[in-house]
Amino acid sequence: MTPRPTSEAPAAAARHAGPEDRAARRADLLAAAAGLLLVVAAAAIGTVIEHANGSLHVNWPPLYASWFPHVGPGTPAALAVAVLVVGYGPPLAARLPWRGLLLACWAAAMAWTWSLALIDGWQTGIARRLTTEYEYLTVIRRFDDLGPALRGFTGHILNNAPDHWPAHVAGHPPAAVLTFVGLDRIGLGGGAWAGVWCITVGASAAAAVLVALRALTDEPLARRAAPFLVLAPAAVWVGTSADGYFAAVAAWCLALLALAATRRTGGGRRSAPVPAAAAALASGLLLGLTCYLSYGLTLIVLPAAAVLLLARNARPVALLVAGAATVAVAFTLAGFDWWEGYRLLVERYYQGAAGVRPYAYWVWGNLACAVLITGPATVAGVRRALAAAPAALRRLRPSAGPPPGPAGRLTVLVLAALLAVLIADLSGMSKAETERIWLPFAWWLLAACALLPGAHRRPWLAAQAVLALLLNHLLYTGW
Repeated sequence: MTPRPTSEAPAAAARHAGPEDRAARRADLLAAAAGLLLVVAAAAIGTVIEHANGSLHVNWPPLYASWFPHVGPGTPAALAVAVLVVGYGPPLAARLPWRGLLLACWAAAMAWTWSLALIDGWQTGIARRLTTEYEYLTVIRRFDDLGPALRGFTGHILNNAPDHWPAHVAGHPPAAVLTFVGLDRIGLGGGAWAGVWCITVGASAAAAVLVALRALTDEPLARRAAPFLVLAPAAVWVGTSADGYFAAVAAWCLALLALAATRRTGGGRRSAPVPAAAAALASGLLLGLTCYLSYGLTLIVLPAAAVLLLARNARPVALLVAGAATVAVAFTLAGFDWWEGYRLLVERYYQGAAGVRPYAYWVWGNLACAVLITGPATVAGVRRALAAAPAALRRLRPSAGPPPGPAGRLTVLVLAALLAVLIADLSGMSKAETERIWLPFAWWLLAACALLPGAHRRPWLAAQAVLALLLNHLLYTGW
């Protein structure tokens, strides 16, 4: 049974903190300060570059946003959610029954995301977000005849192609636009329903990460992460962008894989709530869908590999591959060639703004975006993960004795997400707009907040909320 926290426990822990604990907390603060300096440098240097030659193609570097201080109908709700989660989130996360915690986490994440989106108002913040000239909803009618649309999809990717696709349609495999075509077919067409879909599904990523953390680490550590997953600054872009929905699909893929890989018949670990075979196959189907939602999300295989490595179990691989292959075969038979689509996307990418956006700025400016979507607490948590990495990685070797403990396993999972981000960054295919593009990896970096000491968790949680509130009230984000 999870011990019930008391109000005296954090104070007692703080009083008895040793020199090593105090040094670790100072290092956390220094890491957060370094993250802030990175953001300031990206903003200052980026502004100079943009004013000099306009090559960044963003109005408020490093974000795709404009300076626009404002309040809106979502402001009171956002403040209320922030206060409630900071004040009551940690003890509730420790005490709620597990299934109740999952539902509460999803509901609270939705409340946070909805309230942030509504700071810009219903029309601007939600209903019209996915109806701009760059977005998916502008081409729904072109998919009335689905077969020819899929067979001819790659013929409209390049900018000089006849009736070329808008930027986001061209930049993704067809599962992305087909999602909104499907909503339209069942009577949920238009920008409002698309926004509702992205926020509702996108917020469920918080619950998915909890499921994975409990399976791979332990329940207390997952519970410690819950409030940080709710008050994620990333929610600013989950509401409303399709990438928030993509992130949730990827998160549930990893959560189901974790359940499949850690199912045991004994040894003290609880059985998964679904059969291991069903979880592995469902994970594979979601992996396939993830790769057909976004080319860049093929990097989700790195956290997936970390899941299997931590579980020391390769049995789910066959069904995982079978599920992913099913999706790939279905799209191939329908006439879409993923590899040809990716090849043409790279060409289209450099036909647009990416052709002039300087790699020398974005290769580190993107990391400032990552700081903004994950927050100072995540920077501190990732610092702790990096500090623990050598020991955790050594203990992954079977010859090294017992496997890593819960914190060590969380460290490995965070490192896998961080590696995916770094590869995406160095590839040059993520120059700008990574505040939405990297949402699928941001959720797993946020899990590092569970490594922060309990006595100081509320201040870190408050810092996360303040950052998100400032971003949404001071800037008008493009997504």
